[in-house]
Amino acid sequence: MKKLSFAFAASFALFALALSSCTKSNKTIIRMQHMEEGVGSPTSIDELKAAISKYEERVADIQLANGQIGIWHKILATRYLDKKMYGEALKSFQKALEYYPNNQNLYYYVGLCAGYMSHASMDFDADGREEKRENYLKLSEEAYSRAIEIEPRYARALYGLAVLYVFELGEDEKAIPLLEKLLTIETKNIDAMFLLARAYYMNYDFDKAVGMYDKIISLTKSPERKAEAEANREIVQNAAYSK
Repeated sequence: MKKLSFAFAASFALFALALSSCTKSNKTIIRMQHMEEGVGSPTSIDELKAAISKYEERVADIQLANGQIGIWHKILATRYLDKKMYGEALKSFQKALEYYPNNQNLYYYVGLCAGYMSHASMDFDADGREEKRENYLKLSEEAYSRAIEIEPRYARALYGLAVLYVFELGEDEKAIPLLEKLLTIETKNIDAMFLLARAYYMNYDFDKAVGMYDKIISLTKSPERKAEAEANREIVQNAAYSK
C-alpha cells in the first residue's frame, strides 16, 4: 500500500509541476518523466511495449487524481452551501464542472447558487444598473436548463427553473410546461402544484388554476396548506367572475 501511495503522489506531483510551471520547456518535462519512469528512447518491440505500459499507468494515475480533485471541489462547495456562503459555493461548483462537465447535479447547484447570488447583487453604486443581478439570473437559467438537457426527468432542476421563471424573471408561461412535466414524474408534489396554479393564474387560465387548487385540497394532509389552497382558489374564482 505504501508503494502504491508513493507512486500516486509522485505522479500527481509531476502532473501539477507540468501544469503550473511556465519556465520549464516541454523537453525538460519529458526528460524528467523519462528519468522517473526509467524510459529513454525505446526502439525494440519489448522496449516499446514496456514504455507504453509505464505511460498508461501514469495516465491512469493522472485521471484518478483529476477525478479526486473534482470530488473535493464538490465537497467543498457543499460545505459552503451548508453555511449559506453561496458565492464561494458557486465558485467551487464551477471548478468541479471543469472535471465533471456532464454532471447534472453540479449544474443544478450552480443554478441554485446563482439564483441566491442575484439577490445579493444590490445596486451599491445607486446608478440604476442591474447588470450583475441579470448576469446571475442568466447563469441560473442556463445552468438549470443544462441540467435538464442532461437529465430531462430531473425533478429538482425542473422545479428550480420554474421558480426562477415565476418569481425572478416574470416569465410564468415558460414555467407551465416544466411544472406539468414535473407532475408526471412526482404526481403528489404539492409545492409544484402550488407553483403551477400560480403560473396558470398569472396567465389568466383561471379554470386550470382552480382545478389545481382543488387537487391540492384533495391531496394534502396539512391543514395549513389546505387552507392556503382554499384561500387562493377563492382569489382565482373572484378574478374569473370579475372578467
